[in-house]
Order: sequence, then C-alpha cells, then structure tokens
Amino acid sequence: MSAQQRIVIIGAGFGGLYAAQGLKHARADVTVIDRRNFHLFQPLMYQVATGTLSPGEIAAPIRSVLAGQKNTEVFLGDVVKIDLARREVSLSDGGMVPYDSLIVAAGSRSAYFGKDVWRDVAPSLKTIEEATAIRHKILFAFEAAERETDPEERKAWLRFAIVGGGLTGVELAGALGEIARFTLKHEFRAIRPEESQIFLLEGSPRIMSAFPPDLAEAAVRSLNKLGVNVKTGVRVIDISDQRLTYRAASGDCTMHTRTVLWAAGVTSSELTESLAVQSGAQLDKLRRLKVNPDLTLPGHPEVFIIGDIAQIAGSDGKVLPGVAQVAMQGGEYAAKVILGRLKGKPVTKPFHYFDKGSLAVIGRGSAVADIAGLHLSGLIAWLIWLFVHVLYLVEFRNRIMVMIQWGFQYITFSRGARLITGPTQTPSRSVAPVRGAPGG
Repeated sequence: MSAQQRIVIIGAGFGGLYAAQGLKHARADVTVIDRRNFHLFQPLMYQVATGTLSPGEIAAPIRSVLAGQKNTEVFLGDVVKIDLARREVSLSDGGMVPYDSLIVAAGSRSAYFGKDVWRDVAPSLKTIEEATAIRHKILFAFEAAERETDPEERKAWLRFAIVGGGLTGVELAGALGEIARFTLKHEFRAIRPEESQIFLLEGSPRIMSAFPPDLAEAAVRSLNKLGVNVKTGVRVIDISDQRLTYRAASGDCTMHTRTVLWAAGVTSSELTESLAVQSGAQLDKLRRLKVNPDLTLPGHPEVFIIGDIAQIAGSDGKVLPGVAQVAMQGGEYAAKVILGRLKGKPVTKPFHYFDKGSLAVIGRGSAVADIAGLHLSGLIAWLIWLFVHVLYLVEFRNRIMVMIQWGFQYITFSRGARLITGPTQTPSRSVAPVRGAPGG
C-alpha cells in the first residue's frame, strides 16, 4: 500500500463493515482487523443454535465482502492494546499497526454479572462456537431423555430454562417451543417432545423492555401458545449442571433441569477500560465508553468509538440500544466524517440516529414490530421480519440459501441443521440398554 493516510478499523461486525464500505473511495489506506475471518449476522444466531440454519448461511468471509475495495486490506488478528499516544494498535502475535484515524467497533461479549462459573453450564449466544454448543445442548437433552428410565430425571432432561427475556431470549424460547411441539413431535418412541417444559426467566417486570408494553404482551401470548412459561420479576441466584435456583417475590425456588441457556446481558470489549484510562473517558455499568456527539473519543478526535462499546445519547437524551442499526449508522457516520476531513470539508453535524423500528420473531407466522410508532403483531409483522433480515444479509448467496431454508421449514417444520457436534455429554445415571448390545 502507498504511504498516505492510514485508517484502521477494529472489528468487522455491522459497525466496522459499514465503516469500511463507506471508505471504499477514500484516498487512504484502510486496514480492517478482526479476530475472525468472517462477518457474522448476529440477529440470526439463534437459528443456528436451534438447527434452522448452518453457520455458513449467516456468515460471510470478510475478504470476500471487501474484495472489490482496492484501498482496503484485511488482517486476521486479535487486538490486545491501543496506544493512543503513539497511535498504534498491538496484536496478540506481536504485530503493530499504526494509524492516523482509528475506528473501534470491537463489539460486546456475554456478561454473567460476576458469576463466570455459570458460563460452562449455561452457554450464551455471542459466537458461532456458543451457538453450536447450545444446539448440542438442546438436541442432546431429547436424546438423553429418550433413554432415561428414571421419571424424574427424564423430566429434568425435558425441562429447559432460558435466562433473560430480551430479544435473544424471546426468539430462542420461541424456536425451542417449535422444536419441541412440531419438529421433533413424531421422531421419538419413549418420550413426547411436545410435553417438554420451557421456562423464560426475566428479572424485570416484563419481557422485551425495549418494546412497547402491548407488543411485549403479544409476545407473551405467542410464547404461551408454543408452550413457553414466562416468569418475570425473578432473579437467578445459582446454576449447576442439574439445577437452577431463582429468587421470586414469594421466595427462592429450585428447578431441576439439565439445560440452562443464557441470554441475560452483555458487556463491552476488554479494550474499553484501557481506552478510558488513557483518555479520561467515562465508562457506564456495561463498560461502554461515553463518546462525543461526533462519536469520537474525548480528547482524541482521530479515534471513533461505534457499536456496542459506545454510550451514545439519542435525540431524546436516552442512551441508544446496542442493536445492529445503531452500529450500521455509526459506521456510516464515522466513514463520512473521515472522508470529509480527507477532502478538507469537515462534517460539523453530530451523529443522529434514525430509528427504523424494532422487530422480534416468536415463531412460525408470529412476530411483533414497532415501526414509526405503528405496532404490528402476527403474520404481517412476521413477513416484515423475513424481508428485513434477508435484505440485510451481506452476501447474495446467503440470502438465497436462507430463503430456501426458511421456505422448506415453513412447509415441513423440519430443521435441516440438527447436528449434534463435538464430544457427547456424559449420559444420565439410569439409561435404557441399547438394543442388540451385550446384556441388552
């Protein structure tokens, strides 16, 4: 690359990718750094976790997406430090990447609120590995229940608990309800999957607090139809590989379950604390950096903080949520500001977020939507959800593959990616003998 302005982008999620694409025609050298070689469409991760889609159908190689940008190079690397004084990015393998302008879109990770020991028994849904771990955990539960001879242990295998009633938890619960009631209904002989118990546990007074109350209530009704028991105002206080204990207004309750899934919260990238120390910027309770109105780091106009790691105030003064649309628009804005500087025409307008609405799918033909104050639920909202999610998939190939999978599932309720991968869990204590085995 030639010796000209150096723009470095950390993270190729929605924010980083949109920033890179916005700099396609910049007279500068652009470097995109990510610890993975693919861009992941996070809103459909729960469909990988529940066997509807395969990982490759919601992921696109970063190099492929940016192949047409001659001014852009891609580095596979894990950023461990940003030196604001020296304007250098350090990688875990010892590599150093200098910059003139920096866009930090490092994303978020799951938060267990100081109980990281729960991570092993209650997987979250932030990475492909976690999604396949959840898929393994869900599908193996039915397999273990099929061979379990103890009635109480069998119930424990068929009892599922999802911690967190936000968007991820609701969509995961709805998909799990469909698996139990429809997908697996006729595939087992000793158990009835449709009799599974599915619990969605939320600490707030209602689920989906980012949505209007009437849409949250509509979501609860849809979940109930799928056999999901929604419990609000409860706080999980202990999780093991066989039990979950939560605290409600009536006291502590223990649930015998072998499958707990975590969708309760996120925290920012580890990079934010170092940036806060170096710049004096404030961190909120989610470890997000409080940024200037133009998304720059206080005292460092050459550094832009976007996406999940930025605390950005909307026009109403409320902090914007960590959703894909905020990251996309933040990436586009940061690219626009940098382009303006390169052309000697600085952008003076602060970042303004345009809310295109909120969508959540609960099940087949069931979703809720809040679009420009218009509240929709049911089939119409579901069709809008389908269109929007296909539209925002990065590559055309992914769009075609996802539409085919969705069409097939709509007709048959089948989920073609129901693969149990990785080491098989330890079986339950009392299992039925395998037919044809010695002593069976």
